[in-house]
Amino acid sequence: MKTFQPKHSDVSRNWHLIDLSDQILGRVSTKIATFLMGKHKVTYSSHMDMGDYVVAINADKIKLTGNKEKQKVYQSHSGYPKGFKEVKYLALKAQDSRKIIMLAVTRMLPKNRLQSIRTKRLKVFAGNIHKYTDKFNTETK
Repeated sequence: MKTFQPKHSDVSRNWHLIDLSDQILGRVSTKIATFLMGKHKVTYSSHMDMGDYVVAINADKIKLTGNKEKQKVYQSHSGYPKGFKEVKYLALKAQDSRKIIMLAVTRMLPKNRLQSIRTKRLKVFAGNIHKYTDKFNTETK
C-alpha cells in the first residue's frame, strides 16, 4: 500500500461564506482556521498549502462569552524598549471590528512560512456587503 502524496496540481480552492452575527469568537475562529489550512479536506497534508478562501461577514456583530467583553486585552510588543502596547477589546471593536477576527484566526494558525499566505485568503467585512458574491457555489455556516 502506498501513501498518497498530493501535488500542487491536485489542490483545488473553494470559497466559504461565514456569517459572524451572534456567533462566539473562539468557536467561529477555529472553524475559519480549519478552512484556511485545509484540514477539512480528505487530501490534507500539513506541509502544503491546501486551504480554501473564507469570506467572513458581519464582524461587528461577533459575541464573547462571560465577562471577556470588559476584560479582554490585546497585547503587542515592537521589540524596542517601551514598545509594549495594550488595547482593550471594546476599544478595538469600536476602532476596527475586522481586526478582532483577523487576530483570532491568525493566532490559531501554525507559526510557519504558510501563515501569512493562509491569512491573505481570509476576507473579513464589518457589514453584510462584500465584493466576492460571484465566487460562491455553496454557503457554509
